Amino acid sequence: MAKIEVGTKVPDFSLPATDAETFTLKGAAGKALVIYFYPKDMTSGCTRESQDFRDLHAAFTKAGVRIVGISRDSLASHEKFKSKEQLPFALLSDADEQVCKLFDVIREKSLYGRKYLGIDRSTFLIDKRGVLRQEWRKVKVPGHAAEVLEAARAL
Repeated sequence: MAKIEVGTKVPDFSLPATDAETFTLKGAAGKALVIYFYPKDMTSGCTRESQDFRDLHAAFTKAGVRIVGISRDSLASHEKFKSKEQLPFALLSDADEQVCKLFDVIREKSLYGRKYLGIDRSTFLIDKRGVLRQEWRKVKVPGHAAEVLEAARAL
């Protein structure tokens, strides 16, 4: 599957989601969509980012925008994280990295001198017709969700 670029239509994909549903991009058509990729459930930066999207969820909904979060964690891990943080949106499990690769968010990282492949914190804004309108890569969490909301309102 080719990587997508701003201004192009995002190919349909399907991933297992919390709340016993399967998320498909086609099923989300008709509303703008924010997809945020994050490295791992229950970690400090990912928790803060998810809380920020949670806290702005009503404003995103009012703007006609749906939010989903994606990581490689299992659905069981996602369910615990969603419940603990009271997230009002679905978390999608991309254990085989199919969608992570589509959005080109897998990067070599280093922790304590050990190199590994992980998700680079990134966010994508897709319009109601399925076209990628904006992307944020190497996201710094403070103020990020509010910046995405402003971009979404401008669609």
